[in-house]
Amino acid sequence: MTPEARTELAAYIEEAVRAMPGVRAVFRSGSLISNLLRAGAAALGTRKDDEPIVAVVSSGDGVVVEASIGVDSDSRSEHILRAVQAEVDAILGARGVRRESITLTVVHVQPREAA
Repeated sequence: MTPEARTELAAYIEEAVRAMPGVRAVFRSGSLISNLLRAGAAALGTRKDDEPIVAVVSSGDGVVVEASIGVDSDSRSEHILRAVQAEVDAILGARGVRRESITLTVVHVQPREAA
């Protein structure tokens, strides 16, 4: 898979994940150090800051997908994670891309706003 195709696929997955019921936000995956390195590279102009924040990496003849999400406090995280995984699997299947792995992490639980 070309780097351009991975970037396009990552952007499409990110958009789909953001639209999932119960998902409040999508965050850049990775450690604090890797995120600081990314931010520094973007500031120096060696990396675009508008790249998708969902990671799609080629692995053998498939891809590894990694996403970190924020969820509604009123929703069950396990249900949201299952739905997001199913959506990512459907996207990959529709494009004929084999899934090596999908790693989803809940990094924030958003409380419901006061009415």
